Amino acid sequence: MTDGLSRPDISQDAGLTYRPVVTGTRHMVVAGHYGAAHAGFKILESGGNAVDAGVAAGIALGVLQADLVNVAGVAPIMYYEAATRAVATISGLGTWPRAVTPDYFQKRHGGKIPEGLLRTVVPAAPDAWILALERWGTMSFGEVAEAAIRFARNGYVMYPLMAESLANNADKYRRWPSSAAIFLPQNRPPRTGELFVQADLARSLQYMVDQESAARGKGRAAGLAAARAAFYTGDIAAAIVKYHGQNGGLMTAADMAEYRSAIEPPARVRMGAMDLYTCGPWCQGPVLGQMLNLVQGFDLKSLGHNSPAYIHVLTEAMKLAFADRERWYGDPRFVDVPLERLLSQAYAAERRQMIRPDRAWPEMPPPGDAAPGPLKRAVGAPGPSLDTSYVCVVDRHGNAFSATPSDTSTDTPVIPGTGLSPSSRGSQNWADPTHASSVAPGKRPRLTPAPAIAIEAGKALLPLGTPGGDVQAQAMLQVLLNIAVFGMNPQRAVEEPRFATMSFPDSFEPHSYYPGWLNLEGRLPKATGDELARRGHDVHWWPDLVWRAGAVCTIHADETTGIKLGGADPRRPAYALGW
Repeated sequence: MTDGLSRPDISQDAGLTYRPVVTGTRHMVVAGHYGAAHAGFKILESGGNAVDAGVAAGIALGVLQADLVNVAGVAPIMYYEAATRAVATISGLGTWPRAVTPDYFQKRHGGKIPEGLLRTVVPAAPDAWILALERWGTMSFGEVAEAAIRFARNGYVMYPLMAESLANNADKYRRWPSSAAIFLPQNRPPRTGELFVQADLARSLQYMVDQESAARGKGRAAGLAAARAAFYTGDIAAAIVKYHGQNGGLMTAADMAEYRSAIEPPARVRMGAMDLYTCGPWCQGPVLGQMLNLVQGFDLKSLGHNSPAYIHVLTEAMKLAFADRERWYGDPRFVDVPLERLLSQAYAAERRQMIRPDRAWPEMPPPGDAAPGPLKRAVGAPGPSLDTSYVCVVDRHGNAFSATPSDTSTDTPVIPGTGLSPSSRGSQNWADPTHASSVAPGKRPRLTPAPAIAIEAGKALLPLGTPGGDVQAQAMLQVLLNIAVFGMNPQRAVEEPRFATMSFPDSFEPHSYYPGWLNLEGRLPKATGDELARRGHDVHWWPDLVWRAGAVCTIHADETTGIKLGGADPRRPAYALGW
């Protein structure tokens, strides 16, 4: 293993990547859509810091990727403050309404959490963005929301991936007239190259800005508070609560008004001189740390990048970490998550003994300190996860921002007149009261969106993240090792062929399970797949550069030279901008 984050040599990969390595010395932003990257870069060029730019890009993603990210969704955030060298997280994850009970879905819906209003938790993203601005930003909500409002009001050109998503989900949008009116204009999905407008969403964001402007005479903090109140106690909250009341939902005015995102310490693991920080076990973030701990016991460089032995070791480590996620992870305010032990080197050494070099676990391995529960194999093939996006920023001061805003618009209705589909993240709970991520009033679901920041103190920063549901930690591990072990620059690191196991219960309802399933991307040799199958993996092939393999975005910021390198995954419309 390397001692930490290497200094990538960008000359080694000249002409070998699909995109050039974007470089800069002042600031950089990488986001899951090029328009969001532009929104963040404009803020940086206007004098804003990493938080201002990250929030601008994050809100814009809720407009530009409205099939995958919702302005009224979730927004887990991480922030590294250069002056103090401290890392903090904002959960940006909503809670279940008071009216839900632990046995609610068992009694009423056969143990399933159905699509629609009943899986709604309190929308957390607006509060999280505003909290980040209040705590570490310098700009107003109106300034950072300007680009998002423009994209919503004036429209943007429909691009292939979103056009495909809307077409594939057209029948789901048709379930609710308010959703169909936006996502199926002219009674059909928008086609690539057509203008896509979200006028109601523009009005909702503008209403928050107008309320802020009315209070700005009392100071910036009062303005931000007014923007927040517009959403959680003002007209937007009233519209959400009214629709729930009229259509069998559970959300109340009290649920909305009482919500606050939490600022929480990160989880941390160490590899050589590098520290990896993630959010806590209310999301799947620490599973990346567990994976990193497990693979540190192997000479990965000697195994060879993406060799059968390398893919086997990483896949088996992933299975072990996901087994612990399934058993232990949940909202730590409700369940006892033994995180210190799960992230310890001693525990990793114990679990590492379960990785057999010549044979794959044919199913999910047993979790640590517990017997495995009975799991039933799902029928058919894994479908695409409900998805998300990502943004990272490093500013001229050396501050780093990393966030994974999310929430789809396909499985819950748009609230009429708002353009918003409030967070359906209840899909990541279990109706079983004995599960760590079971439903309970005031409890947060176990979130898949999980940003990260890797730091080699005084030398380099590496914020990174990706969409992809359960693929997120798997893709991030591979990219992190591409950089830290194999010395790749960020652009090559995110473009390399990937693989992903599905040998665990899916995080999304109905929590399908495919024991032994291993996806390989097309550029990997057939002989590699054959050898992995010989070792017991149930090998399946993805097309090359498939969007389902995630779309990792990252920035390598060298603190000694000031040079910043951006990596934007071409599997989706991600882009890097720097100066």
